[in-house]
Amino acid sequence: MDLLRLARAVKDRAQEPFTELAAMARIVADPRLPLLLVLNRTLFTPLYRASFLAAAAGSGVLGCLAARPCDLESLAEHLESGPDDRQRLRAWLDIGVQLGELDRREGCYRLRSRTAKALAQVGNDAVAGALEELLRFHVPALRDAPRMLKDGSRFELSDQDGLVIARSTLVVRGFVEEAISRTLPRTTPVRLLEVGCGSGAYVRYAAGLNPRLTALAVDLQAEVAGQAAKNMAHWGLADRVETRAGDLRTLDLQPQFDVVTLHNNIYYFPEEERAEVLARARSFLAPGGTLLLTSSCRGSGTLGLDVLNLWFEYAGFGGPLPLADELLDQLRAAGFDGVRATRLLPGQAFRSFVGTNPVTGSAVPAPARSGSPTTAEEAAS
Repeated sequence: MDLLRLARAVKDRAQEPFTELAAMARIVADPRLPLLLVLNRTLFTPLYRASFLAAAAGSGVLGCLAARPCDLESLAEHLESGPDDRQRLRAWLDIGVQLGELDRREGCYRLRSRTAKALAQVGNDAVAGALEELLRFHVPALRDAPRMLKDGSRFELSDQDGLVIARSTLVVRGFVEEAISRTLPRTTPVRLLEVGCGSGAYVRYAAGLNPRLTALAVDLQAEVAGQAAKNMAHWGLADRVETRAGDLRTLDLQPQFDVVTLHNNIYYFPEEERAEVLARARSFLAPGGTLLLTSSCRGSGTLGLDVLNLWFEYAGFGGPLPLADELLDQLRAAGFDGVRATRLLPGQAFRSFVGTNPVTGSAVPAPARSGSPTTAEEAAS
C-alpha cells in the first residue's frame, strides 16, 4: 500500500463514527418515528398480547401450563400438531415469551404474567372467551365496515364460532342465573325448553334449582348442540335433559312446556320477525306457562355492546340489540299476558323479560304504547 492509499484509509476510518452519528441523527429526525414508537407502545404491543392470550386460552395452552410447566413436545401433543410443525409452534411460543406472557426455563414453558395466570383459571374461561370474541368478531366489524359498505358484503352465521360465543356469553352468567332463580318453580315438576342453549350451563343451573325438572335444550348450530350434549353427560344430566340441534322457527313440538327460555339470542332474529318468533315460542307453552327472555339492550352507552350491535348491523341475519320498550311490545303482540321487564342491576343494560301464556283464549292483546313503564323497576330506572 502506497502512502497516498494509506492516508485515505486512515481518513475514511476516522470519519466512520461521524458518518454513523449523522445517519442516526437523520433517522431520529424522521417525523414519523415518534408516532411509530407511541403506537408500538400504546396499540401494537397490547394488540399482540391480547391476540396471543386469546389464542393460548382458546387452544388450551394456558390450561396446560397452569397445571405444570410443559416442554415443546408436550404442548405439541396437546395441540395435535405433527412433527414438522415443531419449529412453527416454538416460534409462536417464543413470541409469548418475548411479550412477557410466558417464561422458558430448562426447556419448559410456564406462565409468567398475572393476566395469563388469571385467564388460565377454569372459572375465568368466560372472560377468555369474551377476549377471543372481541378479537375474532368485534375487531372485524370495526375494521371491515367501510369495505363492506362499498362491496355490499355481510357477516353470516358461519363467520361466528358458536363454541366461542357459547363460552363468552357466560360473562353475564350472574345476571341470567338471577333471572332464572326469580322465575323457575322449585318444587313442582317442570318441563323446560331452552332455545339457544349454548354450553347448557343455564339448563344445568335450572336443574340444580329444581330436582324434578326435565328439559329439551336446542341450539341452532350442530357443533354447539353436540358439545352441550357432551356437557350434559359429563354433568350427569343426560337422563333429564335431551339436547338437539334445531331452529325455533321450524321446531315441531307440542304445547307441553312449563317454561321456555331464550338467553342472549333474541338479536339473532330480524327485528320485524321477533313478534312472530315469540309467538312461536308461546305455542310450545302449556296454558299458564312462562317465557323467560334475557338480553342486553341498546341505549346503555356501553362500548362493547355498541360494537356487538355494530356486528349485527352488518350481518346478513338477525338484527340490532333490542330496545326494552319495543321488546315488551313484541311480547304483547305475540300474545303473552303479564309482560314485564326487570333491570337486574341499576344502571346496567341487561334485563330479564317475562310473559305468561294465557290460560284461556288465544286473542292477541293490542300492544301497549311504546315508552310507558311496565314495572316498578322500569319506572324507577
